[in-house]
Amino acid sequence: MLNYIWLGLVVAAVLIAGFHNLTGADAGTLKEMTDKGFEMAKTAVMDIALPLVGIMALWLGIMRLAEKAGLVQFLARLIRPVMKWLFPDVPAEHPAMGSMLMNMAANVLGLANAATPLGLRAMKDLETLNPRPGTATNAMCTFLAINTSSIQLLPVTAVAVLAVAGSVQPYAIIGTAIIATTFSTIAGITSVKLLEKLPGYRLPPLTESEQAEGRGQKPESVANATTTTKEEDPVAPLNWLGLGALGLFFFFFVALLVVISFPEVLNRPLTAEMQKQNGFVRSLNTISLLAVPFLLSFFPLYAALRRVKVYEQFVDGAKEGFQVAVTIIPYLVAILVAVGMFRGAGGIDLITKALKPVLDFVHFPTELVPMCLMRPLSGSGTLGMFTELVKQFGPDSLIARTAGTIFGSTETTFYVIAVYFGAVSVKRTRHAVPAGLIADAVGIIASVFICKVMFK
Repeated sequence: MLNYIWLGLVVAAVLIAGFHNLTGADAGTLKEMTDKGFEMAKTAVMDIALPLVGIMALWLGIMRLAEKAGLVQFLARLIRPVMKWLFPDVPAEHPAMGSMLMNMAANVLGLANAATPLGLRAMKDLETLNPRPGTATNAMCTFLAINTSSIQLLPVTAVAVLAVAGSVQPYAIIGTAIIATTFSTIAGITSVKLLEKLPGYRLPPLTESEQAEGRGQKPESVANATTTTKEEDPVAPLNWLGLGALGLFFFFFVALLVVISFPEVLNRPLTAEMQKQNGFVRSLNTISLLAVPFLLSFFPLYAALRRVKVYEQFVDGAKEGFQVAVTIIPYLVAILVAVGMFRGAGGIDLITKALKPVLDFVHFPTELVPMCLMRPLSGSGTLGMFTELVKQFGPDSLIARTAGTIFGSTETTFYVIAVYFGAVSVKRTRHAVPAGLIADAVGIIASVFICKVMFK
């Protein structure tokens, strides 16, 4: 499907820009479209792929420590029934289960810098089970559907925009975003499970050649990896000193959580911003603040207490970061250039005008349409449109809060699919795109409905 979408965006951009020039409506549209295409090509490499190298190296190194210490496997076993239902084709003890779980946890906490590297690692783990190179498996599509609709406890970016604009209650959208994204997640999972059974998306039985070479070597490589792991020094069990050290570590972070969320317990004054928040919101903010420092220190500490050679293992895991970041560059350039050209040509505005009569009829706020159309395509473009809506209508207006809820409960579907599938060179995405778009659509509709109920 991405073949048709990509081609459609590029050709439509050129036709729309050319039409504007022919009619004299906007003689500069062709140049603007071209400039936007080159700008997005530069953005894909310089602003996304290269900075991702360091972030990938950091989190894949931390992930390696968590694996070697047995933490990932332990967490995967805790929710095995749910993961087994979501991913029936993935063996319960496969590394992909732990990688996907870590990615989902990062998404829930709103840790975008951690979620992407962990998600790319999960895709690489899922690829080891893929008997058809270049074709997405059901597990991959399900994982992408969850990613494009994942639940966040705190839509940090949307809240920040409202707060900077002077909102009286910038955190008012937290509840609406959680509800809306819950609906989008349910829709994404339901649609991906139903679509995988349709004739157009159903995977055919493996041919003899696919069974023979059919990544039949990949499971073998996994088995070899397992054998290698068994030959390494086994991790030591935690003794009472280790348990005591972990107890002190957790106590330290719990104390930080309480003191930062409720400074009044130490007779410290509340800031002006904290005075506007209730205890629940303050706690969520503090959890988001402490999550990364906690993870970056807990995994190495736990691994060290189990006698894992933390520095060596971290470096081994970090080595994967550069390779993955380089692999996704062509896919990033392709999708971002097409999106940039379409946006520069005025394609979003044209669709908005065409849909206006229908949306007016169903009482959908037409002011939100450009942002809704942009959301699956570009995160930065959506953020810009959201900021403009906040400035135009005010940070506490129904439009601004609905836009913030949409921003916090949907995802840049095409970007996520391009990056995640690009990391494992999957070109046939099957039903991942429609499932992601269905989740986005449900999230948008739910956002509008919920905000009308809660903020009117």
